[in-house]
Amino acid sequence: MSFSTSAASNMKTNADNREKAIVQYSADAGILAEFEHSSVAGKSFDYSRSVLHPPRSVSGEKMTAYLSRIQRGGLIQPFGCMLAIEEATLRIIGYSENCFQLLGLERQINNSKQLNMGLVGVDVTTLFTPSSGASIAKAAASKEISLLNPIWVYSGTTQKPFYAILHRIDVGIMIDLEPARSSDPALSLAGAVQSQKLAVRAISRLQSLPVGDIGVLCDTVVEEVQKLTGYDRVMVYRFHEDDHGEVVSEIRRSDLEPYLGLHYPATDIPQAARFLFQQNRVRMICDCHADPVKVIQSEELRQPLCLVNSTLRSPHGCHTQYMTNMGSIASLVMAVIVNGKDTTKLWGLLVCHHTSPRHVPFPLRYACEFLVQAFGLQLYMEMQLASQMAEKRVLRTQTLLCDMLLRDAPLGIVNQSPSIMDLVKCDGAALYYGGNCWLLGTTPTESQVKDVAEWLLSDHGDSTGLSTDSLAEAGYPGAALLGNAVCGMAAARINMRDFLFWFRSHAAKEVKWGGAKHHPKDEDDGGRISPRSSFKAFLEVAKSKSLPWEVPEINAIHSLQLIIRESFKDMENFGPKTLSYPQHRDAVLTGMEELGSVAFEMVRIIETATVPIFGVDSAGLINGRNAKISELTGLQANEAVGKSLVKEVVHDDSRETVENILSRALQGQEDKNIELKLKHFGRHQEKSVVYILANACTSRDYTNSVVGVSIVGQDITYEKVFQNKFIKLEGDYKAIIQSLNPLIPPIFASDENACCSEWNAAMERLTGWKREEVLGKLLPGEIFGGLCRLKVQDTLTNFMISLYRGISGQDSEKFSFEFFNRKGEFVEVFLTANKRNDASGNPIGCFCFLQIVSPDPNQPTEGPKSECEENISKFKELAYILQEMKNPLNGMRFTHKLLENTAVSENQKQFLDTSDACERQIMSIIEDTDLGSIDKGTVKLNMEEFLLGNILDAIVSQVMILIRGKNLKLFHEIPDEIKTLTLYGDQIRLQMILSDILLNVVSHTPSARGWVEIKISPGLKIIQDGIEFIHLQFRMTHAGQGIPSAVLQDMFEAENQWSTQEGLGLYMSRKILSKMNGHVHYVREHDKCYFLIDLELRTRKEKQWNLQA
Repeated sequence: MSFSTSAASNMKTNADNREKAIVQYSADAGILAEFEHSSVAGKSFDYSRSVLHPPRSVSGEKMTAYLSRIQRGGLIQPFGCMLAIEEATLRIIGYSENCFQLLGLERQINNSKQLNMGLVGVDVTTLFTPSSGASIAKAAASKEISLLNPIWVYSGTTQKPFYAILHRIDVGIMIDLEPARSSDPALSLAGAVQSQKLAVRAISRLQSLPVGDIGVLCDTVVEEVQKLTGYDRVMVYRFHEDDHGEVVSEIRRSDLEPYLGLHYPATDIPQAARFLFQQNRVRMICDCHADPVKVIQSEELRQPLCLVNSTLRSPHGCHTQYMTNMGSIASLVMAVIVNGKDTTKLWGLLVCHHTSPRHVPFPLRYACEFLVQAFGLQLYMEMQLASQMAEKRVLRTQTLLCDMLLRDAPLGIVNQSPSIMDLVKCDGAALYYGGNCWLLGTTPTESQVKDVAEWLLSDHGDSTGLSTDSLAEAGYPGAALLGNAVCGMAAARINMRDFLFWFRSHAAKEVKWGGAKHHPKDEDDGGRISPRSSFKAFLEVAKSKSLPWEVPEINAIHSLQLIIRESFKDMENFGPKTLSYPQHRDAVLTGMEELGSVAFEMVRIIETATVPIFGVDSAGLINGRNAKISELTGLQANEAVGKSLVKEVVHDDSRETVENILSRALQGQEDKNIELKLKHFGRHQEKSVVYILANACTSRDYTNSVVGVSIVGQDITYEKVFQNKFIKLEGDYKAIIQSLNPLIPPIFASDENACCSEWNAAMERLTGWKREEVLGKLLPGEIFGGLCRLKVQDTLTNFMISLYRGISGQDSEKFSFEFFNRKGEFVEVFLTANKRNDASGNPIGCFCFLQIVSPDPNQPTEGPKSECEENISKFKELAYILQEMKNPLNGMRFTHKLLENTAVSENQKQFLDTSDACERQIMSIIEDTDLGSIDKGTVKLNMEEFLLGNILDAIVSQVMILIRGKNLKLFHEIPDEIKTLTLYGDQIRLQMILSDILLNVVSHTPSARGWVEIKISPGLKIIQDGIEFIHLQFRMTHAGQGIPSAVLQDMFEAENQWSTQEGLGLYMSRKILSKMNGHVHYVREHDKCYFLIDLELRTRKEKQWNLQA
């Protein structure tokens, strides 16, 4: 493969993949034909030999027979029965022979012809109870029929229940019928929803895992699937780029042989089977020893019925033998699909095996499929992150290599660290320059490297490089002499006759199987298709090939090649001997550095392509900038060059800072992590600003003279905007709470069974579907997926995760939700699901709120409302307000997490801790809407360790805007030993109590000469049963006449009626404080008043070993 650009490499790879798939299909078909021939002839089938020497091509007849056998085999598993019907008439056109037995039908047919046509032409609804027949007819009329599965039906003869799983085929509709026990909890809608809840619980665990470790993600998903299904062994198979597979995670019964680390050839999972997994993502085999059941069909049909999406399709004999030889009787396999921006890829399989027959009901299988779909979403994000990290590592290495190239060309990239071996994964590397070789790691000899170079020039002289996983297959004549140590190679041509080489050993060297060792006495029957024989076959294949060179690796080599070719373009004049004599080095050093600086600057731009970078000359005028800084500031390169950075680009707030760092950089002193505020020059955003975290680097010319400053930054605008909003939390949320906006957003509700129980007028306008048309219908599938079509499968997966979380009593994060309305118009919204509880606090469903991305032109104008409508409106408005409080809060919480992972000072960390405490307080307020539990003292406290100082910082931050607005003085000199006191209790509710009291104190302090004082006095420590408690007294004093009597009366005396909002808040705070075994009093004096809060809290010490008075 010749080197090219990244885009071309991807196009080349796609073409190679298509060609490779065709070749693999041919090999699969040939091996299957050999297996079937050996079975008929009574000969042994040598699988290892077939893998090593697959047929190069097969006839079209054999290929057609192969695909037909896989997709239209005419056999099903006996754990269920199958019916095929015409869609228009619902008349049967095919059925399995066991329909009579399982459905309890009487067969009064004697001759063979009538027997074969026994059910053909019969109305399928007559085989079931009237209500079941109606359900089948209704489902058959649905657009998205598969989203309604399973349908519960009952046999008209025996009244036995079945799961009916419907899907469309080329000639009608196929109905798979799986018997269900009447005691099966999944038979009810509530039971099916419970299965989804279990899957959501597992999904929540996946999503809570730390990022950056695909292995942990795989280990977790096998654990969760094993819990759900109970199989003896659960594994994650990963498909590599060359289509061979590997077991990357496994959980198993302790007495079973481990398969972790097993690699197997691509033919173990044929291409046709992979296609089936992309169509039907769940495949269950209940008993591989059970005799298959024949499918009878109408003579009018031209070809056998398509069984691709049937849940009952019988396994091929080849696969049955494989399962038998590995000691497995039953299996459940689920496809792991990764959806990129424009691609859908079968990443691997999640495989379950059992040593005895096992059947998993369809609802539970569907829940597992749901879980694996969510696993695919998480996996894609992890893969994106891994790709970005690898790209950054490559760019850093390229930069260091070019830096070394400038100081010691070209030997710096082979005799210093890092070297070219660090650019990509390899076993060895070599530089062939001027007829000489420099070798690193495991490589051919110098003479062999020269021979490879000559072969490249003669056979591939028209290309700039070559990569292969097998030099033998690439046609290199001397490949056999290289042995197993060198198998694959990537070569980059740096000028007319010189090369960089990277070498890899055979892939078998990389393979380590965690399975039991093969005892020499054990006979290894090549005809036994088993994990061990597959592994043996793979090793034989792997000995002739190295690991393939992936596209990012090729791109990395290509980028380095371009830089080096540019650097050495004009050095041909000096001749190769120049580098052989150190005394001549000074003569060309100046020229080398001048030419090398071009490469150096090129790499700096490549390295920082995704971050803002710009340069200024010694006068402070901009002389260069990259696309990212232009994108952020709206100032194009041609407009920016020549402008004064300090006077024209930097915001006034950062001018002094920039002047200082430029001055220091021009003196050779470089600064890092400096926050800069830049102007935005966008047409509609003149007043907006851009924040970057910048490093200032001194720019020098080839004489080492300072000629300017380069500034490399990181865009932190998003984080900074939210950080600024943290100090305005109180005002922002008060504005939301006091909003009287009458426009209610689209809202719908789900009951505990995921059926629609509410659909407001805004939803009717948005979707075009009336309330009476959707009530009672299943939200995932019937409504969203059926009535409202979805664009991609991932949308349904994310919707189900959010919905079932809400039903399970968990509030979900806002996510993008897209669907088509009744008119076929594309609708984009943000959806959030919030739990609904009954009076006892039990989940009874959830509310879903939609935030429209673009305004709805059909929104009505405000008109007069009845009292009933007003009450409903206020109820919805309250729900809306609570939800809208969560949306910005969730954004702030996310930003908060981002900021935690950045370099911050101790003061900034304290601000983050304070904002985090405020966020948690708001969330607690939103969730504590059950005032009855607070009033009755039954509210549950959330116990945790915390620092008292964090609470103090949080409550003070919440009143600072008000204090500054009223020009009050705040005194709160708290000793460090109090601030650093570690306590154990409900931090957030204690924070709510103290902040509520302090807010009232500040609010009722007069502005003229007003002041507020906070004082904390520690009391005695108490130790009971080895547990230590401390008594604390909080005193909040303020000037003036004090809190109004009506507020205090509401706080201390009111039970069911309150005359003031402040009194209600203080009353609830007093109730929560009482739950904590605390007390509050209010004292009035001549010129001041104060609250006294007494509280005993547990310290983090569990035992006190040295008791002294």
